[in-house]
Amino acid sequence: MERREHPLLSPSLGSQKHLVSFRYGAADARPKVYLQASLHAEELPGMLVAHHLRPLLDAAERAGRLRGQVVLVPAANPIGLSQRLNHRAMGRFEFGTAQNFNRHYPNLANAVFDSVRDRLGADPAANVALVRRAATDWLKAWQPASELDSLRRQLFLLAHDADVVLDLHCDWEAVLHLYAEEACWPPLAPLAWLLGCRAVLLARDSGGEPFDEALSGLWWRLAERLRAEGIKHPLPQGCASATVELRGEADVSHAHAQADAKALMDYLQHVGVIDGPAPAIPAPSCQATPLAGSETLHSPVAGVVVFSARPGDTLAAGDLVAEIIDPTAPGASRVHRVTAGVAGVLYAAIGERYVVAGGELCKIAGTTPFRTGHLLGA
Repeated sequence: MERREHPLLSPSLGSQKHLVSFRYGAADARPKVYLQASLHAEELPGMLVAHHLRPLLDAAERAGRLRGQVVLVPAANPIGLSQRLNHRAMGRFEFGTAQNFNRHYPNLANAVFDSVRDRLGADPAANVALVRRAATDWLKAWQPASELDSLRRQLFLLAHDADVVLDLHCDWEAVLHLYAEEACWPPLAPLAWLLGCRAVLLARDSGGEPFDEALSGLWWRLAERLRAEGIKHPLPQGCASATVELRGEADVSHAHAQADAKALMDYLQHVGVIDGPAPAIPAPSCQATPLAGSETLHSPVAGVVVFSARPGDTLAAGDLVAEIIDPTAPGASRVHRVTAGVAGVLYAAIGERYVVAGGELCKIAGTTPFRTGHLLGA
């Protein structure tokens, strides 16, 4: 195992942060799996999973069972971890720019297109290697002008050439669920069932350039551009990436983290990074549904939230989800009912119990697409 500290661009005199990574296995070994936790820095379950994953990886390495390599970044956002306001963690948006730490990653397909278009050939594996080298060269040449961009660059340098990328997050209150691009779903399905996901949300491109999709999007976007120009050399999907939502912010327990770390180790064995008998893949624990079919319910008024449904509940359209109580209103107008507009699993809900008018309440994994544009929240 190699532990490294990666300095970020210093934003001010006398101040500098470092990103810490752990690499298990040889630097050129394949397959390569990259895992990171807490890119949204107040989302802590992934950090505890990383804590429990490290001794399992240590033991596999000591036993000579590592065939590929694993790069683990247990705390992917030292900038956000340092941000607090009024005694509360504020790790989702960078204070200086108000940008979401999990948006605005570079479009690598555009970045490397000109350098690879005339150098591709008939060998799919050679084409994948060529694109990875081009992405490496572009990232090394990138000169970030801010601490935030230096974090983005360093994370991409660690992850861009991985066969599988897993970005560990959580929601406010939630059951375990997973977001992925459609091009990545087949190789990720065993992971979803090993983890016991209660919802899987798929999109061709959810918008906003989140970390995981900017990495997997390199491949299908580049392949589309090549086809559009009549270039027919084969280019496989060189990266399967996913955002794994490890339940809710308060679900920080050794029991959950140990179970999740075991599932991740089983998946590493499944994809051939770690030697051993192939693990049994459980039966699907949910139906994969389009992210464009996910309904976010909002409150029509301000008030106290009283949920009638909880994460993990399966709802029919019209089912009562929550009541919003305005104790200052006259008579029967004190209570406002919010019902499900689609059928599906309620997979995430807010943690606070006071909501402003128009405020988000929860998300339901519907099966029929009805949304377009940017499909992720802020």
